[in-house]
Amino acid sequence: MTIQMPEPDVSVLARRDEIIAALREIVPGEGVISSAAEMVPYESDGLMAYRQPPMVVVLPSTTKQVSQVLKYCHANGIRVVPRGAGTSLSGGALPLADGVLLGLGKFKRIREIDFDNRAVVVEPGVTNLAITQAVEHAGFYYAPDPSSQIACTIGGNIAENSGGVHCLKYGMTTNNVLGCEIVLITGEIIKIGGKCTESAGYDLMGVITGSEGLLGVVTEVTVRILRKPETARALMVGFTEIEAAGRCVAEIIGAGIIPGGMEMMDKPAIHAAEAFVHAGYPLDVEALLIIELDGPGVEVDELIARVETIAQRCGSTTCQISTSEQQRLLFWAGRKAAFPAVGRISPDYLCMDGTIPRGKLPEALARIRQLSEKYQLGVANVFHAGDGNLHPLILYDANKPGETDRAEAFGADILRVCVELGGVLTGEHGVGIEKRDLMPEMFSEIDLMQQQRLKCAFDADGLLNPGKVFPTLHRCAELGRLHVRGGKLPFADISRF
Repeated sequence: MTIQMPEPDVSVLARRDEIIAALREIVPGEGVISSAAEMVPYESDGLMAYRQPPMVVVLPSTTKQVSQVLKYCHANGIRVVPRGAGTSLSGGALPLADGVLLGLGKFKRIREIDFDNRAVVVEPGVTNLAITQAVEHAGFYYAPDPSSQIACTIGGNIAENSGGVHCLKYGMTTNNVLGCEIVLITGEIIKIGGKCTESAGYDLMGVITGSEGLLGVVTEVTVRILRKPETARALMVGFTEIEAAGRCVAEIIGAGIIPGGMEMMDKPAIHAAEAFVHAGYPLDVEALLIIELDGPGVEVDELIARVETIAQRCGSTTCQISTSEQQRLLFWAGRKAAFPAVGRISPDYLCMDGTIPRGKLPEALARIRQLSEKYQLGVANVFHAGDGNLHPLILYDANKPGETDRAEAFGADILRVCVELGGVLTGEHGVGIEKRDLMPEMFSEIDLMQQQRLKCAFDADGLLNPGKVFPTLHRCAELGRLHVRGGKLPFADISRF
């Protein structure tokens, strides 16, 4: 199978040497990478199903350099793909053959820690976990915690609106980012938001967070930090039926209990994680819930008792409650390592990302099981049960003819099920190229055109990360006339390696 991306601009490729020389003037030294061998690490992101060498890689280290690079590209009609750590699972950082790949890996400084205002100012290349590590000595932490938090960067978290196991209670990235410095494709630098909880004008932070690099390049971020809860304890609850675990999730939320985190794994994922981490997971259950409750000690004790009662009513067969911080972290260690653990039991797997209403969880799990039988491929379910964010891992072997295509068709059908049940195509991995052509399943053409008008307001020439998110590209002039006339651009195939 191939994907379609904007056809390379031959006039830009003809000027490659000239473009590289100009970029070296802006970012001297080792800041420009142009040899084929040195650009190999930038050919794909975490999706890994597709590769495309960029025309050139630029690694600026200052906001001024980012501004000058974008200004030059805008003036010369050169496409730009922003890139963080490359851990994206949707192909959002896939380069273009005629494009500049703008890497933000050198933006690694924590610029300010302000405990009085409970805020930290960082550069976009700072890893998610590094923020917590910088403030934990004072009893603070940064709440969003994707499984890749040791590697993923805060700039990428903003691009995809990342979540994590604690997003149920404390929100996604969008709920924890206070302000940004952004460089527009014209090279102009704007600042939105800040340490104040309120700001005048449109909610541009809400627009930028989750925009997947289509609107601007983030060069500074102000995030909210929280006080570490007085008490945090976790329950590890097993069920002989995965649907029963789904009902338990719905009943806990329906009872007005909002855990700090509530995650689910099915049997294949449980066995893989236990063999990898040795967290003490029960191996005779079909589903495992890890439920964390935090707050004042008295409140946590009361909530644990209530959750345990609900679980028993839903048919739980095992229940273990953490008695120490070390044990609580061990409960989570298996879940955090579930993705690499599943990689040990299957030559390849496709990690999906869709979201459904919590009450539809049992039905969604049943439908996924039916699809597994239809496509004759295994699946390991690992997901944020509390907010309905599913991460089915489709197991396949790319060396077996037809299995890759079946895996992709299986994944597309899972996302269609999510939309059919009232959910959305993505929870935190973004649309990128992976879900781009499924957008019409959720949005009408009018919906998509309205979203593209917003894109045009920031990037009228469509130079920032083109080919991502929108299945059909329309010229901004056509959108301005409120109708489309042959707005689909010619495309060229990018082959799977």
